Amino acid sequence: MNIFSRGLLALASLLLILTYFFPLWRIQLIAPQYPEGLRMYIWVNRITGGTEFDLYNINLLNHYIGMKTIEPEAIPELKVLPFIVGFLIAFGLVSAVLGKRALLYGWVLTFITLGIVGLADFYKWEYDYGHNLDPSAPIKIPGLAYQPPLIGTKQLLNMTASSFPDVGGYIAVVSLLLGLLAVLVDLKLSKGLSVEAKPA
Repeated sequence: MNIFSRGLLALASLLLILTYFFPLWRIQLIAPQYPEGLRMYIWVNRITGGTEFDLYNINLLNHYIGMKTIEPEAIPELKVLPFIVGFLIAFGLVSAVLGKRALLYGWVLTFITLGIVGLADFYKWEYDYGHNLDPSAPIKIPGLAYQPPLIGTKQLLNMTASSFPDVGGYIAVVSLLLGLLAVLVDLKLSKGLSVEAKPA
């Protein structure tokens, strides 16, 4: 691995430290009774509301339509995710120091795999909350599910639900792009060196 790729990989790894300080994802609900919107932020280790009352009001709405209460302390992923991010940071920094090409490729592939698994798990979490409804809920509409979109905006009864990455999520994307750039730089420079090494 050349010096430029090592620097990019180190930068990509260090950038992930910021994901501990910013939300990864944001879900927002807008309804006639809440025109200013209710926001829920998913962090690397917790879930919070946009205000001190937003999460309470979201759970109140969920109660009426039969969705389970969102209890951050009962979500195992929030206990595991800080260690996964820490592993990526350590793995990337060690790989940058050692300078082995296989470690760079391994870091990028691990990051992509964890990202896909994370999105799939998030979709499963949303599906569970939106489909496994309490049959004794005050509001029941046969055949209707309340699963928010994975990414994008969706109409749920009189509510508009939006789901998008937040600052921490975009930081993670930039980190991965830097890792991919490190791979491209490594391939380009190594190819150039091999061409120069050929006898005339």
